[in-house]
Amino acid sequence: MDFGAVLRTVSAFLASKGYRFALIGGVALAAYGLARTTLDLDLLVESRGQDDLVAFLESLGFETLHRSTGYSNHLHPDSAWGRLDCVYVGGSTGEQMFAECRVARAPGGIEVPLPKPEHLAALKVVAMKNDAGRTFQEMADIRFLLQLPQTDRREVRRYFDRHGLRERFDDLEKSL
Repeated sequence: MDFGAVLRTVSAFLASKGYRFALIGGVALAAYGLARTTLDLDLLVESRGQDDLVAFLESLGFETLHRSTGYSNHLHPDSAWGRLDCVYVGGSTGEQMFAECRVARAPGGIEVPLPKPEHLAALKVVAMKNDAGRTFQEMADIRFLLQLPQTDRREVRRYFDRHGLRERFDDLEKSL
């Protein structure tokens, strides 16, 4: 996948429509210093932009594999375009997440919004709760995020508490 080309194309579209977005997933973790293999591009997008973004991606030849209120997954037959997964947020959660983003250099040298580590951890907690099969990788990613000097561990613990996963957080704390 040509992460830079896809990100440049999609971010230009979102910016032209005035939709806020941020880089999440494995590429966002790489921006924080965790180099790991990832085969897709993950974006956080304002909920109000979902219909336009899905239509745009389909116009580029992406197939929509799944779509719900909070998520959509897209796959292009050309491996250079690859797979794009989107998480949609709105309301006060979206306002807070987008307001606290910082700008980071992404693949292809473009600058994109990047959520703070605590918000990336929150997204990973939700992913774990929704799919227990993701627990091992998500916990490893959250462990990395907790070790960043700017990460507020109490805030991350609250996300685990909110989703009934406090024992998982306690296991992480013991391992650090």
